[in-house]
Amino acid sequence: MTTMVSNLELIRRVPLFSRLTALQAASVADAVGKRRFKRGEPIVEQGKKSNALTIILTGRARVISSDVRGREVILATMYPGDYVGEMSLIDDAPHSASVVAEVQTDALTLGRLEFARCLPENGSMAYAVLEGLVQRLRRADRKIESLALMDVYGRVARALLEFAGENGGGHVVIRDKVSRQDLAKMVGASREMVSRVMKDLEERGFIETRDDGSLLVKEQIQSLS
Repeated sequence: MTTMVSNLELIRRVPLFSRLTALQAASVADAVGKRRFKRGEPIVEQGKKSNALTIILTGRARVISSDVRGREVILATMYPGDYVGEMSLIDDAPHSASVVAEVQTDALTLGRLEFARCLPENGSMAYAVLEGLVQRLRRADRKIESLALMDVYGRVARALLEFAGENGGGHVVIRDKVSRQDLAKMVGASREMVSRVMKDLEERGFIETRDDGSLLVKEQIQSLS
């Protein structure tokens, strides 16, 4: 009973749980666990899944995204009251970034099943909106990572792959004309720079303009992104 009271007191201090009914709060308090992370210890890891929501009680953590070359960009700093892992729990996809304890950090953990009980029903419109928001956040994380870590070639390559649809055979195709101006705004470069990059990509065989005006994006362009 003492543990439950202690957990109730803890979750009542967390803004995420502020709107729970007394019954819901008691249920969550009975389900949460406590964990301490040492400085430098990962709370979640990019590219992996976890089965719990982690709520920071004390300490501080950094949200870090890294590319295949090991280069890193800090996306955010998390403080007491912030929570980690909700995106993966909602869409069941791997984490788009790592969260690492910057100092000793105490946290509450809430398992996947218990977290799901606090969400709208899976087939509801509210749940669909949640999934849509998670996808937007994932795309935003990727865009921040590319702006911080990639050169213009890499950013253009990634933007083209996002524009494209599957074409089978390992290549992808963009059926609608891509405005150089829009592409420049997407990748944070001048229109002139993007035009030069696109011309160079075509000369090197990474992309090909087809007779119907569509753009074939060859599989090897992924090496630039």
